Amino acid sequence: MGAHSARHLRRVLRLYLKAWDLLFLADAAELALTELIANVVQHVPDRRGQTFIFRLPRGEGVRVEVADSSPAAPLAITGDPLDDGGRGLVLVDAVTDEWGVIKRWDGGGKTVWFECLTPPERGGSRFRTARPEPRP
Repeated sequence: MGAHSARHLRRVLRLYLKAWDLLFLADAAELALTELIANVVQHVPDRRGQTFIFRLPRGEGVRVEVADSSPAAPLAITGDPLDDGGRGLVLVDAVTDEWGVIKRWDGGGKTVWFECLTPPERGGSRFRTARPEPRP
């Protein structure tokens, strides 16, 4: 992945969201995807990753996964406000409904994922909603 990967993948994500009538999720999903791609470019030695985009059942939203070969788990940290970086996953946490990390069973990498859900007023499930409070 290179410096232009995020821009290209944001375009692809937007096309899927438009086709699925989920374009109202685009701003949050694109920002979160950009942060996950930036993590691969910055922290994965071979800068290679795979991106997967899934429509959740019944139009309940979108799930995006970015897999890479680094076993190092990403950290959501809040650093000094004047630091140049280090807040990517804090942003992901702020703009998505759920996110997480799945380590490969063989220790050879991980998948970082997020979901942006359709709110009930737009046809999403009232049982599957945004978490009520921030993660620890």
